[in-house]
Order: sequence, then C-alpha cells, then structure tokens
Amino acid sequence: MKTVLTLRMSIFVTFVMGLLSANASLGQPSTLEIAAAVNEYRSERETEIIRDFIELLSLPNDSANLENLDANVALITEMLESRGITTQVLRAGRAPYIYGEINTPGATETLLLYAHFDGQPVQAENWTFPPFMPTLVDAALPEGAPVDWSSLDGSFDPEWRIYARSAGDDKMPVIAIIHTLDALREKGIELSVNLKLLFDGEEERGSPTLGQVIDANPGLFDADLLLFCDGPMHQSRRAQLVFGVRGSGTVDITTYGATRPLHSGHYGNWAPNPIMQLSYLLTSMRDEAGRIMVDGYYDNVATLSESERAAINAMPDTSLGLQDELSINTPEGAGMRLEELVTLPAINARGIVAGGVGLQGRNIILPAATVSLNLRMVPNQNPLRLQELIEAHVEREGFFIVHEDPTEDQLRNNSKVAKLDWRGTGNAGLRTPMDGAIAQKLIGIMQELTPDLILTPSMGGTLPLNAFDERTDTPIFVLPLANHDNNQHGRDENIRIQNIWDAMSVYAVVLAQFGNR
Repeated sequence: MKTVLTLRMSIFVTFVMGLLSANASLGQPSTLEIAAAVNEYRSERETEIIRDFIELLSLPNDSANLENLDANVALITEMLESRGITTQVLRAGRAPYIYGEINTPGATETLLLYAHFDGQPVQAENWTFPPFMPTLVDAALPEGAPVDWSSLDGSFDPEWRIYARSAGDDKMPVIAIIHTLDALREKGIELSVNLKLLFDGEEERGSPTLGQVIDANPGLFDADLLLFCDGPMHQSRRAQLVFGVRGSGTVDITTYGATRPLHSGHYGNWAPNPIMQLSYLLTSMRDEAGRIMVDGYYDNVATLSESERAAINAMPDTSLGLQDELSINTPEGAGMRLEELVTLPAINARGIVAGGVGLQGRNIILPAATVSLNLRMVPNQNPLRLQELIEAHVEREGFFIVHEDPTEDQLRNNSKVAKLDWRGTGNAGLRTPMDGAIAQKLIGIMQELTPDLILTPSMGGTLPLNAFDERTDTPIFVLPLANHDNNQHGRDENIRIQNIWDAMSVYAVVLAQFGNR
C-alpha cells in the first residue's frame, strides 16, 4: 500500500515538470509543481540522502551522554554550514541545542521548524540488528531481510525500511529538511519565508532547559508559525496536521512491608505484602476501561470544540485494523475512538519493580514494591493540582504519605506507608485552535498537496510545546511524518523509505508557499 503522496507523484510528475519549465518566468511555481521538482531531485540522489541519514543514525544519542550528543552536533552543524546556513550551538547547563537561520530577501514572514536529534536509551540485546548500525530491510520485521544498500544503483524501494535508534523519532526530519533545501536551491525555487531551525538535544528527557535557552536569547525564536516536526502519521498512512499534544508527568509510588524479606510460607497471610498493597492502590486509581477514579481529576479538562469533534468524526476509523495488527481483543476506552481518547487525561503504569518471576522468583515477601506512573495531561489541567488530587486519593486509601524513604518509626506507627517521588512538576497539554488565520492558511497549502489531509485536534504523545507557548504568541502545530509503526522508543525502531520522500515534498511546499499566501 502506498501513500497518497506516492500515488500523486507517480501520476503528476511528468506533466507537472513540463509546467514548471513553462511557468518559470511567470513567478513561483504551484504546489504540485514544487512537489514534483523536489521528487525529481530526490529520485536522482537517493543514495546520497540515505548515506547522510545512515551516517547520522550511526551516532549514539542518549542525552545522558553529552559526549555522544556533541558528536551529533558536530555532524549536523557541518551539514548545515556547508550549505551556507548560519548556526549557533545553544546550552543552558545541560544538553546542546542547534539553531540555524536563513534570511530570505523580501520575505515578510518567518517559519520556525523544530525537530530533535536525541533518542531514548537502548537495550541493544533486545534489537534484531544493532541499534547504531543502521540496517536497510526489504520489509517490516519480522518478515523483512537485510539489503546491502551500498551495492544498489541508487534506487530504493519505497517500502523498504531503515532500522536504527531515532530513525523514526526524530532524526529523519533533520535529514529531510537539509536535503529539501538542497532540492529547492537546485531547482531554482525560492523560499517564501525567513527560515529558523531548532534541533533539540534533550527532547527525550523532557527538554528541561529549553525554556532557559529561549529566555537567554530574546527574539531569536520569534516567528509567525512554529512547526514541530515529530511524531507518527495517522495509521491509515494519510498525511495529518496536528493541533495539540498531551502533557506529561511522572510519579514513582513505593509501598512497604517488613524491613527485611520474609519467608512467604512462614509469614504469608500475616506480614503486609507491598506488591498486593500496590496492586490494590493502582486498581483504585483507574478502572479496566482506563477511566480515572481520582476525585476531581477531570475538573477543568478542555472540551472539544465543534470543529475539533467534526475533524475526529471525519478521520478514517482504523480501530479494527489496529486491533488485528496488535492482537488486541478489547481495547480500553469503553468503545470510544482512539482519536478522542487521546484528548483526555490518562494514568499509565510504565513499570513495576518488585521481586522476580520465572527462574528469578523467590518464595519471599519483599520489603517494598515500586510502580512508575506516567500522567498524560490535557489542556487546562494544572500539574500541581493533579499532584494534590493524587496524594489526597492515596491518603483516602489509608496510606501515610512520605516523600523520602520512611523511617522505622513511621512504618511501625502507620498501617500503610507510601512514598511518592514526583519526577518534576510535569507540563499540561496544549491545543491550538483550528480556525485561526495561520491555521487555515497552512491547512489550505497542505490540502493542495494532499486533498484528504487529516486534521487531528491532539496527538497522544508529548512535545515541549509549552516552553514556547508560555513565552510567545506564535501559533504552534505538529507535522508528524514518520510511519505509524516505527516502534519509537522501543526495540527495532525504524523508518519507511517513502516517509522520508514524502517529508521532503511536504517541507518543500510549506517553505516555498507559506509566505506567498
């Protein structure tokens, strides 16, 4: 199955290239002419583009390792500066950010493109191929087999995939943007905007210093439009424009039993079991459908507007296909569509540490058990207020709350003790209205390229939009272009080749058209 963009390019490329040549003297080419020109440029240089991508993917990029990030910065800045793009490396005491800028004579509007080059930590032993040895595969795993790309004649099957950490999240936009600029320059197509680039080196850690970087560089990030180039396309493979994201917070909760491990035969049914205590607490916080049962948690949740609800209803419903793909019988959500569920808050257990199973199992009652909860927040929710509500709920469940390891006296004097370790404040969700002037202009341009563009009120993941939203009035949108099954954050992360080519077409059209409308 090919994307709409792929089909359109195959139908129009020959016809449109003729128009491009004929109309060159009449001014800026049309949207389809721009896309066809970039597609032609790309088709002649696929090996060069993939080679640059593989070089970047070969660099480890966990932001906990600043030395590795510096190697990424050196390569990306070299790629930018070799193309005449002015760059700066910005820091606020932690991981680096790369800023680039192109001033376009006569342009009156400025576009800021954001992407990130750091990635999630890897457990290499779980990967089919080494995560920093990018591997070209002729189909999605497990069916696919490796392809020796270096022996190819320059043409890549669009359904092939590259497997490597950050292939889908989020080094692809970095390479696609750079080569889009090459294509526009080669084809004589002028940018319609002043262009600013920001490549983030700590997004996977929550971009903790982004606000400080913005504050330390007043005016540097001023723009008329901010596009976050991150995230997966819709499961239907149709292009989408996203208007918001959920926020995110984390709390680790630990429950306690005796101060030393106890034999489960001798002390079972008598000694408090922290694993069971934790289990009961978790089931008190949300039901089997995912509905949060913490009093007041849904207060102030932003409701969907008429246009947002209409956009959701207009999306293709991929629920049954996803259930089959993922072998899920009954999704959570009590029948509600995924696209609407991600506009609501969620509490998800992302990991539990408590004893062992299988050959690691022991017949003991442990002294403690810990769960790490991910809190997905939506617009109008206050992270500090949610902390208060959760702590009040834990207290109502009979727990004495501590924020440091409990003392023996605290354990003796309270029937149940829970330590709540808040991993920072977290951030609320954000949604940009669909009916604003900038939004409508961007929608119109993209619909010329993809008439069946999907408009998505909110995606479920989190991006550091708030750092900008709290400091500027710039409309913020998300332009996700990775394949939906890219395994981001997990093992065998990948990118489908056609998604790279589609990204170049979209970037080219927006850069060449936005300032002319």
